[in-house]
Amino acid sequence: MSEGIRAAQKKDLQAMLGIYAPYVENTAVTFEYDIPSIEEFENRFQKITDFFPWLVYEEDSKVLGYAYAGTFHERKAFQWDAELSIYLSEEAHRRGIGKKLYSELFSILEEQGIYTLYAHITYPNDDSIAFHKAMGFQKIAHFPKTGYKMGKWRDTIFMEKHLKELPDFPQQPHSWKEQGKRG
Repeated sequence: MSEGIRAAQKKDLQAMLGIYAPYVENTAVTFEYDIPSIEEFENRFQKITDFFPWLVYEEDSKVLGYAYAGTFHERKAFQWDAELSIYLSEEAHRRGIGKKLYSELFSILEEQGIYTLYAHITYPNDDSIAFHKAMGFQKIAHFPKTGYKMGKWRDTIFMEKHLKELPDFPQQPHSWKEQGKRG
């Protein structure tokens, strides 16, 4: 993996929750109202990492950001798709850390047999939209007033990226842990 990037571990949960908490409390980036408990965050982590990668960026033994992929939709026909999430600490912004995390995530997902990536973004969010465009995503859907947070109805958009050409007969994707070098 790239310097500073590694698979997230349970020992990172408190640091990751510390990065996530300001997004919950102070922004409409996430539609959660309450910061999850450490137990809830651990349950999410375990469920996601059973199949998908969850990465952290660490510098001087401090977690500065994390990114992970998750199920786009539960139905079997969506198994070649993944929805991405990324959260960075304030000190990690505009340093290329998000790009490094996403690039590593793309590589792992492609090896898993994932073809299409989605980002579900609160709109407007110019920084996130610009970041995703720079990473090769394009806007494919706009949903007006889909969530209420911080005293206001919020729009969301979906952005999409294809990792590779869609085959006529795709192989079933596999867990990133089955790749023999991770998790």
